[in-house]
Amino acid sequence: MADALWHERALALNIDGRAFINGERAWSRTEQQFDKHSPIDGRKLAAVARCGAPDVDAAVQAARAAFEDGRWAGMPPAKRKRVLIRFADLIQQNAADLALLETLDMGKPIKYSQSVDVGAAANCMRWYGEAVDKVYGEIAPTASNSLALITREPVGVVGAIIPWNYPMIMAAWKIAPALAAGNSVVLKPSEKAPLTSLRLAELALQAGIPAGVFSVLPGYGNEAGSALALHMDVDCIAFTGSTRVGKQIMQMAGQSNLKRAWTELGGKSANIVCADCPDLDAAVAAAVGSIYFNQGESCNAPSRLFVEESIKDAFIEKALAMVPRYQPGDPLDEATVMGAIVDEVQMKTVLGYIEAGKAGGARLLAGGAQERAQSGGYYVAPTLFDQVDSGMRIAQEEIFGPVLSVLSFTDVQDAVKQANATPYGLQAAVWSANMSKAIQVARALRAGTVHVNQYDGDDITVPFGGYKQSGNGRDKSLHAFDKYTELKTTWIQIG
Repeated sequence: MADALWHERALALNIDGRAFINGERAWSRTEQQFDKHSPIDGRKLAAVARCGAPDVDAAVQAARAAFEDGRWAGMPPAKRKRVLIRFADLIQQNAADLALLETLDMGKPIKYSQSVDVGAAANCMRWYGEAVDKVYGEIAPTASNSLALITREPVGVVGAIIPWNYPMIMAAWKIAPALAAGNSVVLKPSEKAPLTSLRLAELALQAGIPAGVFSVLPGYGNEAGSALALHMDVDCIAFTGSTRVGKQIMQMAGQSNLKRAWTELGGKSANIVCADCPDLDAAVAAAVGSIYFNQGESCNAPSRLFVEESIKDAFIEKALAMVPRYQPGDPLDEATVMGAIVDEVQMKTVLGYIEAGKAGGARLLAGGAQERAQSGGYYVAPTLFDQVDSGMRIAQEEIFGPVLSVLSFTDVQDAVKQANATPYGLQAAVWSANMSKAIQVARALRAGTVHVNQYDGDDITVPFGGYKQSGNGRDKSLHAFDKYTELKTTWIQIG
């Protein structure tokens, strides 16, 4: 679609910001709203329902009723499968509208909203739909006079709280396995990017997911989010977001009904490039592309780059040559590869970390400033620091912006030690032509995912999650069913 047409389509949008509860759109029972502005140029997109505890009560009550009467949980698995596949089809059929909402809502380039986010959300929904009738129970080895069945049952009512950086994908990662398992789901999207989640709820109903099974409550974390985590009739809470809030979610789960609490939290991923890297150009492209993709607003972004000293100068020279390709541009221009930061608060946070890097003695080689201020939006230039020390804030804390910190090493074991010396353990990578060394390093890295001679090359078939303060449990793959099902043993005496 031509860039002008995206702008025309954006101007013609009529966005419904009401919550989706029990199969219907509704304003908050608190009678409160908030205005959602676009980070691309500051325009007001919609008034959005500011949900609170009364809305959570209503959505959970509807979810519980739907679960207990079996309108979804009791549906034959093959029929649930067909509904979820229909849901995936509808996501793809509405791809342009969903991509436009995503870009306007949180600032990512329309190029990627279309080619990555919509497709990934639809694929996730389809994959778990296909998995519904392919997950089997077990029969335990027993004496001849007994039969022991081990079966999976849905946990019941699932509360899901998602972040603003990949709203559609994060929603799909939570709701697809939870729905496939037969649960009812109440989703609380970030107030910074709630619009595609609300549209997904409409498509779910259209696909045949019964009313009450899937509700969406926009609102603030300390209002709707905490009410959901503390609710006594929510059986499981699944959260993706910051480590600070994740700890609060775990506490709320414990102080309420001891509901299951699953968290996918922050990261400070290390990317280790050895001198025997098999393809330096590929390593540079992956390092630069992965940190600046999605404006650096990715929990698994490789923000710490460890380069062996003997190749560091050549690596940085190649990296600096690539940086201009990632200059922020109009997110509705299909040529743009880096868009807007989600809001002014996050932009100031990123700029604050850049100032901390300079004050701490790191050498700024590229970027470091706000861009496109005249647009009314929030943009930060792709930033690259050299001479970073592991003790600096920019090497220890999650920035969630387009900031790459380069550290050097001469001993790969020292690089591993530094890589592991943070509270996080979400993702990492190692580049080496020596497979024995690469495997040893991969084993030593304390991270949920380790890439070898590439970065970000995975798909829905493998689990995603972290060690340490990067969270517990796993999204994606069949392992996600572990979060949303209970194991039941049925012991039968037969003789």
